[in-house]
Amino acid sequence: MPSPLLPLSSGSASRGSMSSGLGLGYPNGSGAASGSGFGDFGDFGAMPRSDRGLPILLRRLTKFKAMDFELAFWQLTYLVVAPRRVYKQTYHHKQTKNVWARDDPAMLILISGCLAVAGLAWSLVYRRSLSGAVLIILRMIFRDFLLTSFLVATLLYFISNRLLLSSSAPHSAVSENRVEWSYAFDVAVNSFFPAFLTTYVALLPLAAVVVRNNWVSLFFGNTLFLIAQVQWVYVMYLGIAALPFVARSEFLLAPLLPIVGGYLLSLLGFNMPRHALELYFGQTWH
Repeated sequence: MPSPLLPLSSGSASRGSMSSGLGLGYPNGSGAASGSGFGDFGDFGAMPRSDRGLPILLRRLTKFKAMDFELAFWQLTYLVVAPRRVYKQTYHHKQTKNVWARDDPAMLILISGCLAVAGLAWSLVYRRSLSGAVLIILRMIFRDFLLTSFLVATLLYFISNRLLLSSSAPHSAVSENRVEWSYAFDVAVNSFFPAFLTTYVALLPLAAVVVRNNWVSLFFGNTLFLIAQVQWVYVMYLGIAALPFVARSEFLLAPLLPIVGGYLLSLLGFNMPRHALELYFGQTWH
């Protein structure tokens, strides 16, 4: 039965299936609703189920009618207010679809849309031309979001499978008890969104204040960046810790030590928002 933690859209319910977000799947366990046209993926049929997540996700990017944007919106909301509740769904997703990763690209679309709006807003602040605004939007989506998530997911995939797996798992289940790259990508995407709200969105109305040459502005601006970095690390940690075969997930909290140390040192006079904005937009604040 559907989980009570996250609401299902009426369209999904009428099809008799559960949404395909992180931790929610179709009850028939096939990875697609019956009769939805997603049951046959040709060459993907020969792939191990644990490796199908990303190819299916990419293939469904153009199938907007099959995306559950309502569920994706509520997942984004929970990632901000209660991220642990999102990851409580992963076990149910594994049970119903035999994969940990989501196969619905709705969250990618929503986050990309948020970045497009943020890029347009920052372009207005910096009085960029139309072509300059488009360049900023593309940079935010493809470099800041997708490329960063890809690199973080790859690093997370290798670290998790080499250092964090439980040694008590049965030998015959080793292939099953591993972190999928597509799931690591989901975790990286989830981690990006709260940090995005803190830096790209919350920083926008405060930009003219936090870049000033005084210690109060320095403190608030650097604290904003600290919050974003802690959010990123914590949501990433929760995603890996949700897997039952991971035994040393606390290792992923280790970056908090240099992050906090760097923050304390920055209070001696290094304004992180000011330098980040000057580097990002190529012009100084006056």
